[in-house]
Amino acid sequence: MRILVTGARGKVGSATVATLIDAGHDVTALDIGAPVFEAPEPGAPAYMQADLTDAGQAYAAVRGHDAVIHAAAIPEPTRNPPHIVFSNNLMATFNVIEAAVRFGVPRVVNVSSETVPGFFFPEREFLPDYAPVDEEHPVRPQDPYATAKSFGEQLMDGAVRRSDITGVSIRPSWVQWEGNYSRNLSPALRDPEGTPSASLWAYIDAYDLADALQLAAERETPGHEVVYIASPDNHVNRPLAELVRHHHGGEIELRELDREDASGISIRKARELLGYAPSRSWRDYLTDDGELRPEAAARLEREETGVQRGRSLTG
Repeated sequence: MRILVTGARGKVGSATVATLIDAGHDVTALDIGAPVFEAPEPGAPAYMQADLTDAGQAYAAVRGHDAVIHAAAIPEPTRNPPHIVFSNNLMATFNVIEAAVRFGVPRVVNVSSETVPGFFFPEREFLPDYAPVDEEHPVRPQDPYATAKSFGEQLMDGAVRRSDITGVSIRPSWVQWEGNYSRNLSPALRDPEGTPSASLWAYIDAYDLADALQLAAERETPGHEVVYIASPDNHVNRPLAELVRHHHGGEIELRELDREDASGISIRKARELLGYAPSRSWRDYLTDDGELRPEAAARLEREETGVQRGRSLTG
């Protein structure tokens, strides 16, 4: 397939580019950063610089592809002015989907967010109704990031109603890669009882997420589906029921778990719809007490395939 990956220099996009190339796809990598006007690395994808909030640039980029994986976005709401987060993320998504509809691109994979239900960055805090959270949980976003992502899913709904496009909106949990496992997750492993989590201790390895995005692009699922992607385990190595009771008492309804140390986000739908089978864990990088494993440190020094390779390939 000829696949366009937007946000190709980001954490998610770069891992996805590398994964798709390894799978034999013809990849166009797109980001807002300037291209490198040098001979490309062997196997590097075509690179396009574009601002997707501009409809003309989005149309020029999307045309001629078999699928689009739309990962470009400001990744959270706290480090840019609210109107910038909202307008950038929503208009980029609108323009990509609109271009796909008008040019007959048959498949769109929209990278949405676990934040869509609203309890991650609220001004008035609230808790999820139940855990593990699944795709049926009510959506009540307050912040500009989650609201724009929620609207993006509605744009996907509209696209499949008015065209022959099919697609999936992927809601990833907290994305980790070898460069940030220790910094992000070690503190909670060392003090799980003192570390509350809006995502209910869910996380996802960047390469497992890239595998899921590849599956979503390749599969022929009808209409538009929303799917959570997370690791099956939580990132603090404790029973989920114990964590929820300790931090929230009886305020969150506990539902059936697939495993004792389950994530706070359900991936049953992803398994059934996409054949998603995550194979990576924080345990590949960290010990139970949060120390970086020696072999993981060696991998960091080598800057092996994945995020680093994807960023290298896209310049």
